Amino acid sequence: MFVGRVTGCVVSTVKDEGLQNIPLLVVQVQERGREMETLVAADATGQAGQGDLVYLIDGKEAAKIFRRGLVAADASIVGFIDSYNRLLENENKGEQQ
Repeated sequence: MFVGRVTGCVVSTVKDEGLQNIPLLVVQVQERGREMETLVAADATGQAGQGDLVYLIDGKEAAKIFRRGLVAADASIVGFIDSYNRLLENENKGEQQ
């Protein structure tokens, strides 16, 4: 499970049959408060939008979450993060901020 922020959506005129009526969203993955890679995720909630902080699953579980058999999805949005506390570490000094 990992965290990301929705930054956009994907418009696809031709999709795998298993992905019909499933929104595809662009997500900027975040790790320890830093932006990492960008990926496209299938939205299992059907409600995520621009700017939402979401949590995702990947692998086989991402494909099974839709209960349609295996769909062509490597990552799926499965929930929203309303708020969280973040503990930052100063890597140079090993001090907590």
